[in-house]
Amino acid sequence: MKIIVIESGSKGNATLIYDEGCLLLIDMGITLTSLKNGLATIDKSLLDIDALLLTHNHTDHTKGVRYLDPLPIYCTKGTYEASNVINITPYEKFVVDHFVITPVSASHDAKDTVGYIIKNKKEKLVYLTDTGMIPEQTLSKMKNADYYIIESNHNIKKLHQTNRPASLKLRILSDEGHLSNEASAIYMSEVVGDKTKEIILAHLSEEANEPELALKAYEKVFRKCRIDLGKINLHCASQRHIVEGGK
Repeated sequence: MKIIVIESGSKGNATLIYDEGCLLLIDMGITLTSLKNGLATIDKSLLDIDALLLTHNHTDHTKGVRYLDPLPIYCTKGTYEASNVINITPYEKFVVDHFVITPVSASHDAKDTVGYIIKNKKEKLVYLTDTGMIPEQTLSKMKNADYYIIESNHNIKKLHQTNRPASLKLRILSDEGHLSNEASAIYMSEVVGDKTKEIILAHLSEEANEPELALKAYEKVFRKCRIDLGKINLHCASQRHIVEGGK
């Protein structure tokens, strides 16, 4: 399974998942040029995308969807309206080619936000961003994946130091906001297993976080939980450049 995180953050999000001739796009909140650049890393074009999976209706995840008609779009009801939309329900599996995909509930201030668990014949990937907490039913399905793309949005101290309005800070810190570095690491310490080989930290705030802070938070939590990070490729996605993962 090959992973291409084209962009990840509050300005725009899009990730490609490729395996055995099937190409999925998770979210389309970026420009058409950026998408084409991401596709070029695996020698693919727009015509090679088999399906678009949307997580929720915020514009940093949907603003470029109009470029992809008539591509099949999978999303929860109310996330996006078009004739090519196929509505999905959390925890009910669906299939695209050989991928078995399970949408899982997130906790965000958008209607029916979801993440995705994507399985091929041998591997399992968990994609979960834009959530202020992880529901127990979702957490139970995340265990022992090969790959994780997981939100690690902010450093709490750095968030408080920003000039953002207090109402926005409270929204981010709420159960319907975004995961902090520490909260993300604690959740992940509960689900990684012997199959886990890669964790990509996603949706990092450019104002309230830094890759080094996110990585240090994970290192601290995992060391306390006696989890060997030496066996896991831990790195950060970016708003500014393409990040590759998988194999």
